[in-house]
Amino acid sequence: MDVAYRPKSVELRALAERILFATSLEEKLVGTDHVTDENPGPGLAAPPAQPGRPATLRFKPAGAESAAFPGLHQLESAPERGRLLHFFCNHELLATELMALVLLRFPDAPPAFRRGVWQTLRDEQAHTRLYLERMQACGQTFGELPVSGYFWRSVASMSSPLDFVAGLSLTFEQANLDFARHYASALKTVGDVESGAVLEGIYRDEIAHVAHGLKWFRRWKNPQLTDWAAYCGQLTFPLSPSRAKGPWLNREGRQAAGLDDAFIAALEVHSQSKGRTPTVFWFNPLAEGWLAHGPGFTPGATQAALVADLAGLPQFLARTDDVVLVPRRPRVEFLSELKQAGFPIPEFVEWPTDHPPAANPLAGRRLGGLRPWAWGPDSLERLAPLAGQLPAGGQAGRRGEGLPEFTPAWRQLYSKLWSADWFKRVWSELPGRPWLCPESAIGVPATSWSEIEAAIATIRSGGHHRVVVKAAFGLAGQSALRLWEPELLPAQRRWLEAAVTDGRSAVVEPWLERVFDFSAQFEMEPGGLQLRGFTGLLTDPRGQFQANWVGEDHGRRPPKPVVHALLAAGAPPGWVTHLFAELRVRLERELRAVNFLGPLGIDAFLYRSTTGDVRLKPVVELNPRHTMGRLLLELTARLGPGVPAEFRIVNRSQLRSAGQISFVSYAHGLKERWPVTRSGHPTARLTGGVVPLNDPTTATTALAVLRVGLASAAPADAIT
Repeated sequence: MDVAYRPKSVELRALAERILFATSLEEKLVGTDHVTDENPGPGLAAPPAQPGRPATLRFKPAGAESAAFPGLHQLESAPERGRLLHFFCNHELLATELMALVLLRFPDAPPAFRRGVWQTLRDEQAHTRLYLERMQACGQTFGELPVSGYFWRSVASMSSPLDFVAGLSLTFEQANLDFARHYASALKTVGDVESGAVLEGIYRDEIAHVAHGLKWFRRWKNPQLTDWAAYCGQLTFPLSPSRAKGPWLNREGRQAAGLDDAFIAALEVHSQSKGRTPTVFWFNPLAEGWLAHGPGFTPGATQAALVADLAGLPQFLARTDDVVLVPRRPRVEFLSELKQAGFPIPEFVEWPTDHPPAANPLAGRRLGGLRPWAWGPDSLERLAPLAGQLPAGGQAGRRGEGLPEFTPAWRQLYSKLWSADWFKRVWSELPGRPWLCPESAIGVPATSWSEIEAAIATIRSGGHHRVVVKAAFGLAGQSALRLWEPELLPAQRRWLEAAVTDGRSAVVEPWLERVFDFSAQFEMEPGGLQLRGFTGLLTDPRGQFQANWVGEDHGRRPPKPVVHALLAAGAPPGWVTHLFAELRVRLERELRAVNFLGPLGIDAFLYRSTTGDVRLKPVVELNPRHTMGRLLLELTARLGPGVPAEFRIVNRSQLRSAGQISFVSYAHGLKERWPVTRSGHPTARLTGGVVPLNDPTTATTALAVLRVGLASAAPADAIT
């Protein structure tokens, strides 16, 4: 494009007005060798809805479909390179217009700041002209594609020069430190050396632009705040630090612009959705406690500490642009380690564990869904402040991620009594009777002390002296009583009587000699119940969770030890996989009847009968919530194909058994012994090593550990 006239000198206000309001591209890009700023005039009261532009460059409506941004694999095509340059040219023109706007809005800003803005504006004009030339060489005309006004809508409402440097210099121009450098290399790789050289020059200019903004940002910000804290506090939604970076973070360019290492590290792990409405995740593993005890339930000190330690685990269920509610944000250093191991980092929002927040930190944001660890009285109460931000006024969305109608029928899915009753109803329909547990192994419901007595007597008369009684509702490992003694002890009788008072109930089962525990993980979606996979399961003698593990082909069939043991017992090939397919069909009908949507796990085990035969109890209990097995299956998405893995929760007792005095020293020893390895292209995936999944420096009760690529876990195997 030819510029017909270039004035030697002009008043800065007149220059800014021409650039902002001119309706021809030629006028907007006319340069000048010298400006004066003697008559800045009154401040422009409010920005226009759009800057003046020719009709072909007017902004597309907000929310209208955007032109597709070309991928790297498309850049060998000249038209696709032209499309790429079209995007970048509009960004440079927007920056030019926003700089003209800040000069008009704030005539009283320091003269040195205004002069720096003018010098940057000249660069942006030059960048626009360079992109125009390269675009034309690729056969693209500026304005043939829709242009976005997002930069304008995000920055034009600024109320101070500090807003301007935070929104434009430290956000959009900082992001260009990534984009310009990355695409300069990509364009040269496909042979467009001229366009690559243009982006390299723009990259060098952007370093100076960010440095200019950073200088004034530091001068104007609250001196009591770090650069990072002040920057985050200055941005107004929908702007966030996520807009200040590209897909690959360029540390070198940011350091050259003067940003400190703490700021760069915090930016690297920061995440917030750039458009997709996020799903909100929350960790509430004590939902069964609330169901068992009602509003009066108070977690013990150890339980509360466990929840606080592991509050961030839902991040491994979430996507990068989702939100995870936590009592406190994880440390930047810990998140950096997870990112280096290949895990995406979602957005973390501080949210109290024991009560709804006084002020909703997500207010004003549209949300795509709510996804607690478990739906129950606690999650309904804690997440209620977010219901109005969901589609259709808080109703369940595509995956049932809204506030559900928590009916008594849905509540019953948590009951061990319901699990036993449902399994008993479908037991006679299942194939493979010789390898399936007998009906007597399923459990007997009891709603009174006399029924418990009778059930115990019946089970013992059948050859099972050891008996376990489980409260219908309660936390795993803490709501069961094991009866080994010939006669009931007084304390045992008191426990059993309490288990069936006030309308409560219990399940009485024979204690079976377990050989191997495992779980099947499902997701109930509007289209039906979908299998997510199987995991091996390790528990302590009280039934409390210790670890899960996966080996090869865990997405389609149970763990190999289960399959091999049943084959050795004479079961036909594929029988156990077919059995769980049959259970899935029958369970889907039950879940549809109560409108249940969401995750669900089934605990199962192999056991040795009184005659020494190996048999399968495929339904020990149902867990209509996320489980650690489901968490492990989601973690495997970051693993190389067929790589085995184990997820384990280490408590203080195990810490002492390992000869360690702190979780920090324990984690350090694991990482030294088994360092993380990644391989694969184009996305490197975990192939080995140990990764702590919660921060060892803040853990007080428990440390979650992912062990990758080592020998597959067995029941006696532990990390030491």
